Amino acid sequence: MQDSDQHSQVNKKKLFLGSLPFSLTQEALMELASQYGEVVEAVIITDKYSGRSKGFGFVEFTTEEAAAEAVEALNESEVEGRQIFVNIAKPKAPRSDRPRRSFDRNDRRGGDRNDRRGGDRY
Repeated sequence: MQDSDQHSQVNKKKLFLGSLPFSLTQEALMELASQYGEVVEAVIITDKYSGRSKGFGFVEFTTEEAAAEAVEALNESEVEGRQIFVNIAKPKAPRSDRPRRSFDRNDRRGGDRNDRRGGDRY
């Protein structure tokens, strides 16, 4: 995908918020963001095993103007003693740059025990 294609897909109403306090709840994030306009969604990303915050999240506004105002006001501001960073969210990059790992035991690609690339030892 070309760079210009990627920029055309950017949703300027959706913000990325980084370095969030781990104690911040989604409700508190919604309340914080709603000071700048109507919020469609506020999500804090959590670890899928422990359920604990990863320290970043996303907020989507109904208008680009509200999102821009929130970026201006919140970027590098302090929330619960931590300096947070707020930007327009970029689309998730495709993960095709690395090969998919197979968990098939019969798949013999890669270094199995019969691989002799290390040279003869005898």
